[in-house]
Amino acid sequence: MAPSTRVDLGGHPVDVPKGGLYDRYRMDTDLDTVAADPRVSGVDFFRRLPKTRVDSPIGSTLTPNFYYRISTARLTLPAPSRAIRRRLPDELSSLEVAPGLGLVSVMVFRYDVCDIDFYTEAAVGVAVRPARHGGFGFFDLVTGLKNDHLHSYVLSLPVSSDIARIRGRDGYGFPKWVTSLDVDIDGERTEAHVANDHGGTDLALSAATPRQSARPTGERVSNLTSYTTIGDAWHSTLSQTNVLSAGSATFPRDIDLRLGEGRLSDDVRSLSPRRPVRLDVMTEGQLALHMPVPTSVRHREARKMTGRAFP
Repeated sequence: MAPSTRVDLGGHPVDVPKGGLYDRYRMDTDLDTVAADPRVSGVDFFRRLPKTRVDSPIGSTLTPNFYYRISTARLTLPAPSRAIRRRLPDELSSLEVAPGLGLVSVMVFRYDVCDIDFYTEAAVGVAVRPARHGGFGFFDLVTGLKNDHLHSYVLSLPVSSDIARIRGRDGYGFPKWVTSLDVDIDGERTEAHVANDHGGTDLALSAATPRQSARPTGERVSNLTSYTTIGDAWHSTLSQTNVLSAGSATFPRDIDLRLGEGRLSDDVRSLSPRRPVRLDVMTEGQLALHMPVPTSVRHREARKMTGRAFP
C-alpha cells in the first residue's frame, strides 16, 4: 500500500497519498507541474479558469476542483416517469423525452490526475428539468442538447477514496460512500465493477468502447448542473467537461449491465429502466468541478397551489 499522510478536511481527519497533489498543493496545484505529467495532454483549459477561495462546510477551500486527466462512460436508459417521480424530491421534475417517459443514467468515472489525487466513481442519476423552469420538457431537452448543458439529480454516488467521500458528501451534498470500485476505459473496452458492503457485486458494466473522435482542447466543453440539498437549502453544482476524445453508440448492442446486491443496483431497479438507448464514452477529457451555490427551487406547497406539475 502506498504511504499516506493525514490531513484535516472541515474537522474530518482524512488520509491522502503522501507526496500527492493534495498533500503538496491543497487544491492550489501548480499547473506547470501537472503539464509535465505524461498522462496529461495539456493544461490550457485550466489556465483560463482562475480559482477562488470560498468558505464551505468542509472549511476554506479553492474552487473549482481541477481534474486533469479523466475517462468516463454513461449508459442512458428510458424509464417510466411514474417510477422516476417516486425517487425525486417534490421540488424537482424529470425531463421527459415522450409523455410518461424520462431518462436515467448509469455512469462510471476514472480520475487519473486531479487536485485530490486518483480515484474512481460510479453513479445512478436522473435527467431533470432546470429548476423553476416553466416550459415544456421536450423543449428543455432540445435546448439542453443544443447548448450542451443538461441538469441532473443523483441517487447514488460511490467513490473509491475517503477525501472524495468527505468532499462530495459534506461539501456538495451528494450521496457518497467509499467502496471497492474498478474502472478501466480505453479505446477498445469499457469495464467497471462496483463492490457492495460484503465484497460481492453491486453493479458491473462491460461494453465495447464506441469509436473515438479527437477534439482540440476547448472546442467542446459540456456542462452539467446537479441539484442537491445541503442542510435544508437547495444548491446547484456546475461541472464543465473539456472533451478531448469521445464517441457514442445509439441503441448499443452487447451491453453487459449486471445488477447485483447493493445500493446502486437497488436504485436502478427502482426506476424500472428499459433497453439502453445510448452509450457515451470519453477516453480522455478534463473537468472543472465548481463548489455548489444556493439556488431557488419552487417549494412543494407552491406546486400544489398551481394545480399542475412543477415546473
